[in-house]
Amino acid sequence: MSNISNTPERAGGNLTAQALREGFYAGIISLGLFVLFVGLETTQNIRNELVLNQRWGLLAVFVIVAAVGRFLAVAYLRPWLAARKANAAAKPETEGEQSFFKRNLSTIAIVVLLIYPPLMVMIFGVQGSLKWVDNFGIQILIYVMLAWGLNIVVGLAGLLDLGYVAFYAVGAYSYALLSQYFGLSFWALLPLAGILAAFWGMILGFPVLRLKGDYLAIVTLAFGEIIRLVLINWTEVTKGTFGVSGIPKASVFGIWSFDVSAPNNFAKVFGLPMSSAYYKIFLFYLILALALLTAYVTIRLRRMPIGRAWEALREDEIACRSLGINTVTTKLTAFSIGAMFGGFAGSFFAVRQGFVSPESFVFLESAIILAIVVLGGMGSLIGIAIAAVVMVGGTELLREMTFLKAIFGPEFTPELYRMLIFGLAMVVVMVLKPRGFVGSREPTAFLKERKVVSGSFTKEGHG
Repeated sequence: MSNISNTPERAGGNLTAQALREGFYAGIISLGLFVLFVGLETTQNIRNELVLNQRWGLLAVFVIVAAVGRFLAVAYLRPWLAARKANAAAKPETEGEQSFFKRNLSTIAIVVLLIYPPLMVMIFGVQGSLKWVDNFGIQILIYVMLAWGLNIVVGLAGLLDLGYVAFYAVGAYSYALLSQYFGLSFWALLPLAGILAAFWGMILGFPVLRLKGDYLAIVTLAFGEIIRLVLINWTEVTKGTFGVSGIPKASVFGIWSFDVSAPNNFAKVFGLPMSSAYYKIFLFYLILALALLTAYVTIRLRRMPIGRAWEALREDEIACRSLGINTVTTKLTAFSIGAMFGGFAGSFFAVRQGFVSPESFVFLESAIILAIVVLGGMGSLIGIAIAAVVMVGGTELLREMTFLKAIFGPEFTPELYRMLIFGLAMVVVMVLKPRGFVGSREPTAFLKERKVVSGSFTKEGHG
């Protein structure tokens, strides 16, 4: 009986010992990984000599965080997750009524976004709201639109695309060059940029019709690099690495302009003080409308035969062919429609920045967009939007965390570590939520009753 009564205590002792051991190993591994990157820093002095600075205190912080984090994960987090999973499996399945917030989440989010710019103006003033409307609002919405466009290719059709930033670049340079050389307005070039990007999407689609998986990823990655190298080397048209500057601003349907010297300037017409914040607020509502258009078209297409063909292609291409579905047109439409929304976002990016260069369309951008799609849950519009807010907004918040300098030293620059934190966050989310933030989806075709399909019933990477 004594052995039986001591079993929980013995199990707890074994768990604590295991947690201590793994925490120690994690500290040793982090010491080996960060000793050259964090503990030692090379700088140049005024005589252009290489100076080696020692930062053992900062290295100790990294090692302690890794060791303590691993200990807490093994000793407390892992048992809590296991108990929670066991309790959820033991409970009988009951279909309760959804809460008001969950039923109307999309409507609430749209209303919040509509009142976001005026709210920022009320809180921080006209000029003070510029940072919050531009760096947080517009920046996040651009990535939301890009991720929703890539979701058509990756999430619905199951085609791994690592060169999506190429269509982003095509849209940006289409507006930048055509507006300067031909003097066309933004509203005329916006659909044209989408059409040109869709055309290039079809060009990419033809060579990869018989490819899938890793081979498809390699070809799409190469396509993105080809576009970037063309932009760098075709200097007569794209101006190479110097980029295209002086891109015209967008107007409010040609009625009001945001150029200071224009007689129909928006601020002058309405008697407002001159400020660039009004243009940013206009751009916020413009990208919001484009993002909502992307979501609406995606939802409508998913309920149509082409959307169901995409989902069939994603689940099993052989079965898709056996059903008589033309996989050639299915793949081409997925690539072209996804690329079209990337072209829309690219033309908006050119309008927002007023300057485009090949450095804005590197592979890292494709990786970030794909990471947002995967983290949010492939095929889920709401999950992707949440992932974009967390990942893009979280990295932007690092610029505001100046209090970290009190912990890591006055020379610590938080935004320089954003990619490190980005990678750690991806690892944590993939361990805890391998199917993404929203790991279930509703089928577009159902018999009598629509039920959400859990991620555990779908292939890895297709949930």
